[in-house]
Amino acid sequence: MDVRALRYFTEVVRQQSFTRAAEKLFVTQPTISKMLRQLEEELGCTLLLREGRKLHLTDSGQAVYQRGLVILQEFHQLEAQLGDINQLKTGELRLGIPPMVGMQMAGSISAFRRRYPGVQLKISEFGGLTAQQAVLSGALDIALTALPIESELPLNTLELMHHPLCVLLPRSEQWRDHRKVGLAELAEHPLLILNEEFALNRQIRKAFQRQNLTPTIALRSAQWDFLAAMVQAGMGLAILPEPICQRLDKQSLLWLPLESELQWSLGLIWREGSYLSRSAEAWIECCREHWPDSAPRLSV
Repeated sequence: MDVRALRYFTEVVRQQSFTRAAEKLFVTQPTISKMLRQLEEELGCTLLLREGRKLHLTDSGQAVYQRGLVILQEFHQLEAQLGDINQLKTGELRLGIPPMVGMQMAGSISAFRRRYPGVQLKISEFGGLTAQQAVLSGALDIALTALPIESELPLNTLELMHHPLCVLLPRSEQWRDHRKVGLAELAEHPLLILNEEFALNRQIRKAFQRQNLTPTIALRSAQWDFLAAMVQAGMGLAILPEPICQRLDKQSLLWLPLESELQWSLGLIWREGSYLSRSAEAWIECCREHWPDSAPRLSV
Protein backbone atom coordinates (compact mmCIF):
# COMPACT_ATOMS: atom_id res chain seq x y z
CA MET A 1 0.00 0.00 0.00
CA ASP A 2 1.36 3.41 -1.01
CA VAL A 3 1.63 5.74 1.98
CA ARG A 4 0.89 8.66 -0.34
CA ALA A 5 -2.48 7.13 -1.16
CA LEU A 6 -3.33 6.97 2.54
CA ARG A 7 -2.18 10.58 3.00
CA TYR A 8 -4.29 11.73 0.04
CA PHE A 9 -7.33 9.77 1.25
CA THR A 10 -7.21 11.07 4.84
CA GLU A 11 -6.74 14.64 3.63
CA VAL A 12 -9.76 14.39 1.31
CA VAL A 13 -11.84 13.17 4.26
CA ARG A 14 -10.45 15.90 6.52
CA GLN A 15 -11.09 18.66 3.98
CA GLN A 16 -14.34 17.14 2.66
CA SER A 17 -13.19 18.22 -0.78
CA PHE A 18 -10.87 16.87 -3.49
CA THR A 19 -10.04 20.43 -4.55
CA ARG A 20 -9.12 21.68 -1.08
CA ALA A 21 -7.13 18.50 -0.39
CA ALA A 22 -5.18 19.00 -3.63
CA GLU A 23 -4.38 22.59 -2.63
CA LYS A 24 -3.32 21.49 0.85
CA LEU A 25 -1.04 18.76 -0.52
CA PHE A 26 0.28 20.81 -3.46
CA VAL A 27 -0.76 18.24 -6.06
CA THR A 28 -3.36 18.22 -8.82
CA GLN A 29 -6.91 17.00 -8.25
CA PRO A 30 -6.58 14.29 -10.96
CA THR A 31 -3.54 12.94 -9.10
CA ILE A 32 -5.57 12.54 -5.92
CA SER A 33 -8.50 10.97 -7.77
CA LYS A 34 -6.18 8.48 -9.48
CA MET A 35 -4.47 7.50 -6.21
CA LEU A 36 -7.81 6.98 -4.46
CA ARG A 37 -9.09 4.78 -7.30
CA GLN A 38 -5.92 2.68 -7.05
CA LEU A 39 -6.35 2.44 -3.27
CA GLU A 40 -9.96 1.24 -3.65
CA GLU A 41 -8.90 -1.29 -6.31
CA GLU A 42 -6.08 -2.57 -4.10
CA LEU A 43 -8.39 -2.96 -1.10
CA GLY A 44 -11.30 -4.27 -3.18
CA CYS A 45 -13.89 -1.94 -1.70
CA THR A 46 -15.46 1.50 -2.07
CA LEU A 47 -14.20 4.05 0.44
CA LEU A 48 -16.03 7.25 -0.48
CA LEU A 49 -19.48 8.04 -1.81
CA ARG A 50 -20.40 11.37 -3.39
CA GLU A 51 -23.76 13.01 -2.76
CA GLY A 52 -23.76 16.31 -4.59
CA ARG A 53 -20.86 18.25 -3.08
CA LYS A 54 -20.79 16.12 0.06
CA LEU A 55 -18.51 13.14 0.62
CA HIS A 56 -19.59 10.21 2.78
CA LEU A 57 -17.40 7.44 4.14
CA THR A 58 -18.55 3.86 3.67
CA ASP A 59 -18.06 1.45 6.56
CA SER A 60 -14.87 0.28 4.89
CA GLY A 61 -13.83 3.90 4.32
CA GLN A 62 -14.31 4.68 8.01
CA ALA A 63 -12.08 1.75 9.00
CA VAL A 64 -9.37 2.75 6.49
CA TYR A 65 -9.55 6.38 7.63
CA GLN A 66 -9.14 5.58 11.33
CA ARG A 67 -6.35 3.06 10.72
CA GLY A 68 -4.76 5.37 8.17
CA LEU A 69 -4.39 8.15 10.74
CA VAL A 70 -2.47 5.76 13.01
CA ILE A 71 -0.27 4.52 10.16
CA LEU A 72 0.53 8.06 9.01
CA GLN A 73 1.43 9.12 12.56
CA GLU A 74 3.79 6.14 12.85
CA PHE A 75 5.25 6.96 9.44
CA HIS A 76 5.78 10.58 10.50
CA GLN A 77 7.72 9.38 13.55
CA LEU A 78 9.82 7.12 11.32
CA GLU A 79 10.64 10.06 9.05
CA ALA A 80 11.60 12.14 12.10
CA GLN A 81 13.91 9.44 13.42
CA LEU A 82 15.60 8.97 10.03
CA GLY A 83 16.06 12.72 9.66
CA ASP A 84 17.89 12.82 12.98
CA ILE A 85 20.72 10.76 11.51
CA ASN A 86 22.08 13.87 9.81
CA GLN A 87 22.68 15.58 13.17
CA LEU A 88 20.01 18.20 12.58
CA LYS A 89 21.39 19.26 9.22
CA THR A 90 17.85 18.57 8.08
CA GLY A 91 14.62 18.05 9.95
CA GLU A 92 11.41 19.70 11.04
CA LEU A 93 10.07 21.17 14.26
CA ARG A 94 6.31 21.68 14.62
CA LEU A 95 5.98 24.29 17.33
CA GLY A 96 2.84 25.82 18.85
CA ILE A 97 2.98 29.33 20.34
CA PRO A 98 0.11 31.35 21.83
CA PRO A 99 -0.69 34.52 19.85
CA MET A 100 0.15 36.71 22.86
CA VAL A 101 3.78 35.64 23.33
CA GLY A 102 5.37 35.81 19.90
CA MET A 103 7.59 38.76 20.77
CA GLN A 104 8.84 37.14 23.98
CA MET A 105 9.87 34.03 22.05
CA ALA A 106 11.64 35.94 19.29
CA GLY A 107 15.07 35.66 20.94
CA SER A 108 14.99 31.89 21.40
CA ILE A 109 13.52 31.34 17.94
CA SER A 110 16.28 33.44 16.39
CA ALA A 111 18.96 31.53 18.34
CA PHE A 112 17.49 28.21 17.20
CA ARG A 113 17.44 29.29 13.55
CA ARG A 114 21.07 30.46 13.68
CA ARG A 115 22.22 27.24 15.29
CA TYR A 116 20.15 24.85 13.12
CA PRO A 117 19.52 26.61 9.78
CA GLY A 118 18.64 23.32 8.08
CA VAL A 119 15.75 22.53 10.41
CA GLN A 120 12.40 23.64 9.01
CA LEU A 121 10.54 25.49 11.74
CA LYS A 122 6.75 25.29 11.41
CA ILE A 123 5.08 27.62 13.90
CA SER A 124 1.34 27.47 14.60
CA GLU A 125 -0.44 30.08 16.69
CA PHE A 126 -2.81 28.33 19.10
CA GLY A 127 -4.39 29.13 22.43
CA GLY A 128 -3.07 26.99 25.26
CA LEU A 129 -5.88 24.40 25.39
CA THR A 130 -5.86 23.90 21.62
CA ALA A 131 -2.07 23.54 21.73
CA GLN A 132 -2.37 20.85 24.41
CA GLN A 133 -4.72 18.79 22.24
CA ALA A 134 -2.47 19.28 19.21
CA VAL A 135 0.54 17.95 21.15
CA LEU A 136 -1.45 15.00 22.50
CA SER A 137 -2.70 14.09 19.01
CA GLY A 138 0.77 14.37 17.48
CA ALA A 139 -0.11 17.37 15.30
CA LEU A 140 2.58 19.38 17.14
CA ASP A 141 5.94 18.18 18.46
CA ILE A 142 6.06 20.70 21.28
CA ALA A 143 4.18 23.81 22.34
CA LEU A 144 4.28 26.77 24.67
CA THR A 145 1.27 27.12 26.95
CA ALA A 146 0.11 28.58 30.23
CA LEU A 147 0.92 26.45 33.27
CA PRO A 148 -0.13 24.53 35.25
CA ILE A 149 -1.88 22.01 33.02
CA GLU A 150 -4.39 19.38 34.15
CA SER A 151 -2.51 16.79 36.22
CA GLU A 152 -4.06 13.78 34.45
CA LEU A 153 -2.73 14.78 31.01
CA PRO A 154 0.22 12.63 29.83
CA LEU A 155 2.44 15.65 29.18
CA ASN A 156 5.91 16.70 30.27
CA THR A 157 6.38 20.35 31.19
CA LEU A 158 9.23 22.84 31.49
CA GLU A 159 8.38 26.24 32.98
CA LEU A 160 10.22 29.09 31.28
CA MET A 161 8.83 32.34 32.65
CA HIS A 162 6.10 33.87 34.74
CA HIS A 163 4.57 37.35 34.85
CA PRO A 164 1.96 39.11 36.98
CA LEU A 165 -1.57 39.64 35.73
CA CYS A 166 -3.06 43.12 35.45
CA VAL A 167 -6.56 44.55 35.24
CA LEU A 168 -6.94 46.68 32.13
CA LEU A 169 -9.08 49.77 32.72
CA PRO A 170 -10.14 52.90 30.88
CA ARG A 171 -8.09 55.88 32.01
CA SER A 172 -10.86 57.62 33.93
CA GLU A 173 -11.38 59.43 37.22
CA GLN A 174 -13.02 56.34 38.72
CA TRP A 175 -9.75 54.39 38.80
CA ARG A 176 -7.21 57.17 39.31
CA ASP A 177 -6.67 56.56 43.04
CA HIS A 178 -6.60 52.76 42.84
CA ARG A 179 -3.30 50.92 43.34
CA LYS A 180 -4.61 47.42 42.63
CA VAL A 181 -7.89 45.66 41.88
CA GLY A 182 -9.22 42.49 43.55
CA LEU A 183 -11.51 39.82 42.15
CA ALA A 184 -14.44 40.94 44.31
CA GLU A 185 -14.31 44.44 42.85
CA LEU A 186 -13.87 43.01 39.35
CA ALA A 187 -17.02 40.93 39.78
CA GLU A 188 -19.01 44.18 40.05
CA HIS A 189 -18.13 45.17 36.48
CA PRO A 190 -18.59 43.56 33.05
CA LEU A 191 -15.55 41.39 32.34
CA LEU A 192 -13.83 40.96 28.98
CA ILE A 193 -11.70 37.80 28.80
CA LEU A 194 -9.82 35.59 26.39
CA ASN A 195 -11.96 32.79 25.02
CA GLU A 196 -12.03 29.12 26.08
CA GLU A 197 -9.17 28.27 23.74
CA PHE A 198 -6.79 29.86 26.24
CA ALA A 199 -5.69 28.20 29.49
CA LEU A 200 -5.78 31.63 31.16
CA ASN A 201 -9.57 31.67 30.68
CA ARG A 202 -9.92 28.52 32.80
CA GLN A 203 -7.54 29.78 35.48
CA ILE A 204 -9.40 33.09 35.85
CA ARG A 205 -12.79 31.36 36.10
CA LYS A 206 -11.47 28.98 38.77
CA ALA A 207 -10.04 31.91 40.75
CA PHE A 208 -13.49 33.53 40.85
CA GLN A 209 -15.09 30.20 41.84
CA ARG A 210 -12.70 29.78 44.77
CA GLN A 211 -14.00 33.07 46.16
CA ASN A 212 -17.64 32.17 45.38
CA LEU A 213 -17.83 35.05 42.91
CA THR A 214 -19.80 35.06 39.67
CA PRO A 215 -18.51 37.69 37.27
CA THR A 216 -20.57 39.00 34.36
CA ILE A 217 -18.73 37.94 31.20
CA ALA A 218 -19.53 40.60 28.63
CA LEU A 219 -17.18 39.42 25.88
CA ARG A 220 -14.81 36.60 24.95
CA SER A 221 -12.18 36.98 22.25
CA ALA A 222 -9.00 35.32 20.99
CA GLN A 223 -7.41 38.74 20.33
CA TRP A 224 -5.87 40.68 23.21
CA ASP A 225 -5.77 43.90 21.17
CA PHE A 226 -9.51 43.62 20.51
CA LEU A 227 -10.13 43.22 24.25
CA ALA A 228 -8.05 46.34 24.85
CA ALA A 229 -10.08 48.28 22.26
CA MET A 230 -13.31 47.20 23.95
CA VAL A 231 -12.01 48.35 27.35
CA GLN A 232 -11.16 51.69 25.81
CA ALA A 233 -14.70 51.83 24.36
CA GLY A 234 -16.16 51.37 27.84
CA MET A 235 -17.56 47.84 27.43
CA GLY A 236 -15.92 46.51 30.59
CA LEU A 237 -12.63 45.52 32.22
CA ALA A 238 -10.11 42.90 31.13
CA ILE A 239 -7.47 40.73 32.78
CA LEU A 240 -4.27 40.48 30.74
CA PRO A 241 -0.63 39.59 31.43
CA GLU A 242 1.56 42.54 32.37
CA PRO A 243 3.88 42.22 29.29
CA ILE A 244 0.83 42.52 27.01
CA CYS A 245 -0.40 45.60 28.86
CA GLN A 246 2.99 47.24 28.42
CA ARG A 247 2.41 47.28 24.65
CA LEU A 248 -0.82 49.30 24.96
CA ASP A 249 -1.48 53.04 24.74
CA LYS A 250 -0.84 54.60 28.16
CA GLN A 251 -2.67 57.76 27.12
CA SER A 252 -6.06 56.04 26.87
CA LEU A 253 -5.70 52.91 29.02
CA LEU A 254 -4.65 52.14 32.57
CA TRP A 255 -3.53 48.83 34.03
CA LEU A 256 -3.25 47.95 37.69
CA PRO A 257 -1.98 44.80 39.43
CA LEU A 258 -4.57 42.07 39.96
CA GLU A 259 -4.84 41.31 43.68
CA SER A 260 -4.73 37.52 43.41
CA GLU A 261 -2.39 34.56 43.65
CA LEU A 262 -2.78 34.13 39.88
CA GLN A 263 0.27 34.48 37.69
CA TRP A 264 0.83 34.06 33.98
CA SER A 265 3.26 31.15 33.91
CA LEU A 266 4.43 29.88 30.55
CA GLY A 267 6.25 26.70 29.72
CA LEU A 268 6.88 24.02 27.14
CA ILE A 269 4.80 20.86 26.90
CA TRP A 270 5.45 17.63 25.00
CA ARG A 271 3.99 14.15 25.08
CA GLU A 272 5.12 11.86 27.86
CA GLY A 273 6.49 8.49 26.81
CA SER A 274 6.58 9.39 23.10
CA TYR A 275 9.54 9.73 20.78
CA LEU A 276 10.92 13.27 21.01
CA SER A 277 12.75 14.29 17.87
CA ARG A 278 16.28 15.67 17.99
CA SER A 279 14.97 18.98 16.69
CA ALA A 280 12.50 19.16 19.61
CA GLU A 281 15.26 18.27 22.08
CA ALA A 282 17.42 21.00 20.54
CA TRP A 283 14.57 23.49 20.94
CA ILE A 284 14.25 22.61 24.63
CA GLU A 285 17.97 23.16 25.13
CA CYS A 286 17.79 26.53 23.33
CA CYS A 287 14.98 27.56 25.68
CA ARG A 288 16.96 26.40 28.72
CA GLU A 289 19.87 28.57 27.62
CA HIS A 290 17.65 31.57 26.91
CA TRP A 291 15.89 31.19 30.30
CA PRO A 292 18.65 29.77 32.54
CA ASP A 293 16.38 29.93 35.61
CA SER A 294 13.77 27.66 34.00
CA ALA A 295 12.47 24.88 36.21
CA PRO A 296 13.79 21.32 35.82
CA ARG A 297 11.91 18.91 33.57
CA LEU A 298 8.80 17.53 35.21
CA SER A 299 6.76 14.48 34.27
CA VAL A 300 3.07 15.21 34.90
